[in-house]
Amino acid sequence: MAPWRVPRRRFLRMKAPSFSGDSLIYVGFWPRLAASLLDFAVLAPYALLAMRLASISPLGFVTTQVIGTVLAVVFDIVLVKLFGGSPGKLIMKMRIAKLDGSRVGYREAWLRYSVLGVISILASVALSTSALKMSDTDFVALTNKTRGTRLRELAPPWYQPLEIAGQVWVGSEFVVLLTNRKRRALHDYLAGTVVIRRIGKQQ
Repeated sequence: MAPWRVPRRRFLRMKAPSFSGDSLIYVGFWPRLAASLLDFAVLAPYALLAMRLASISPLGFVTTQVIGTVLAVVFDIVLVKLFGGSPGKLIMKMRIAKLDGSRVGYREAWLRYSVLGVISILASVALSTSALKMSDTDFVALTNKTRGTRLRELAPPWYQPLEIAGQVWVGSEFVVLLTNRKRRALHDYLAGTVVIRRIGKQQ
């Protein structure tokens, strides 16, 4: 047998490279915060436009809620599945992965966003309902601050508990992230994921 040839049986036993949990570099709070700020910068032009659109009429407000929901799904589910993270995470050379370092699928991406996503969608529905109860004249006459207060006053009874639940969830995310070695937030535990550094092409 020629020395450069690999026996077929031996070749079949060869495995693709894998990653052990100990070899992964986990990303902590501050880099993840920086990634979130970069995402905010990416979305800033739309945010400015949305603020203007949301103030011109109840229908404009509802439109921004719908667009915001779509953008959230794209950033937190579609881009996570396709590229391993949002633009901010990619710029910071990090990605969302399964516990063994392999790529996530739509299941993991959805589970990560599921709790905050459901809360956000329900909140958008509640506030949109409030906006549609107002006439165009009354809506436009309010300032941004007083409009927000009025929208909450007109919201369904379940909106306030929902808002509190969202605040509790976000606060718990930070506490959990800061108190475990792999820097996993609650949504990471829910989806079976970690946030790791991108190193070369293997990840």
